[in-house]
Amino acid sequence: MLKLFTSVILAGHVFSRHDVTEEKVLTDIEAMRNPDEDLSIHDAEFDALITKAEQKFAKHELNGCKSCDCYNHQIDVDLSIWEEGIDAESYKLATEVARPSIYQIRNHKLYRNENCFFPARCQGVEHFFLEIIHELPDMDFVVNVRDWPQSPSKWGNKPKMPVFSFSKQPSFHHDIMYPAWTFWEGGPAVWPLYPTGLGRWDKMKSELLKEGKKYPWSKKEEVFFFRGSRTSDERDPLVKLSRARPDLGDASYTKNQAYKGAKDTLFSEPAKEIHLRDHCKYKYLFNFRGVAASFRHKHLFVCNSLVFHVGSSKVKDDWLEFYYSAMKPWVHYVPVDTDASKLTSLNNVKYLISYFKRNEDKALKIAQRGFDFIDQNLGMDEIRCYWKNALLGYQKLVKFEISEKPDPSYKRITKQRKDEL
Repeated sequence: MLKLFTSVILAGHVFSRHDVTEEKVLTDIEAMRNPDEDLSIHDAEFDALITKAEQKFAKHELNGCKSCDCYNHQIDVDLSIWEEGIDAESYKLATEVARPSIYQIRNHKLYRNENCFFPARCQGVEHFFLEIIHELPDMDFVVNVRDWPQSPSKWGNKPKMPVFSFSKQPSFHHDIMYPAWTFWEGGPAVWPLYPTGLGRWDKMKSELLKEGKKYPWSKKEEVFFFRGSRTSDERDPLVKLSRARPDLGDASYTKNQAYKGAKDTLFSEPAKEIHLRDHCKYKYLFNFRGVAASFRHKHLFVCNSLVFHVGSSKVKDDWLEFYYSAMKPWVHYVPVDTDASKLTSLNNVKYLISYFKRNEDKALKIAQRGFDFIDQNLGMDEIRCYWKNALLGYQKLVKFEISEKPDPSYKRITKQRKDEL
């Protein structure tokens, strides 16, 4: 099945890595080498996109939102498909998805089915459950701690299921989004920088804030920057552009656990992993999805650099986390489309970079708004608040009866050590 490309289908989305040859890569790079090219030809179009977005956002209900209020709309949207209520059959189907973490709250105590597929991830979400447990009524709910969503809307004939997942594509999935376990624990391990994962969001955020202050806009390097593995060939155009035009940016592939050879780095030596704090040295930072939404996304904004988010121009087709929809393209970040036919696609990113180099006032304005949003509205208080509002909203829709006592096979969850999971 490996003729044109290798692909894996995950909940309605195809992740592909087309077979490449070194000759094709070199040809593509050579075609990008044109230092005399006029990179200002799309300036008027970019001006218009920014102006239109700013005018639209000025009238938007989320303009000026504070803290947890910024995310109530997302909860409402996710729960809207259950406006007629969550019945026993739908809930039962949710408990039968692959490796579910099934929770019960009884008398302000938390219980979970015995085995968690990713113990650190379960502990990451349970930390927040336990912090708000005194505010939650008795309820049963299912949390997916795997990377991809479990309640597809356009894949096969499966009925919708009330499953909480950290990320989804709205047009493909019915899952109810929640703040990922990585806010507390269980983030991706990157050797040797993060052998046990990225660590708590509040601590990493504090570290990045300090680093960002060392590199105000005037001291940042005036190039784009990206480091990551080749999980998808979506990233290839940026890496090739970096090799063709190093004056514009630095993008390179690293190894990951799936590394098999030279194709996985486009026939170049694997780059070293770069700590997130060292991203703050650069003015323009790129975010790509991974298997689902990227865990690096929120961290990049804390550098107070201009973030280029690569995804679908249609929000319903993009990979989201719960807070993404409160941030707007051209207002908080620069959108880069995965559709190669679009003006703002990766194939045309050289025009975008050149534009913002020559219009630094606009670059700084967008970067500052992105920084301010994450800094002011994405802290641990907001995570606790989101979980509370999401679970209370979910429980109001439940139409089935729950047991008076917890399932005897479930374990009581308390503040615990990792080895107790």
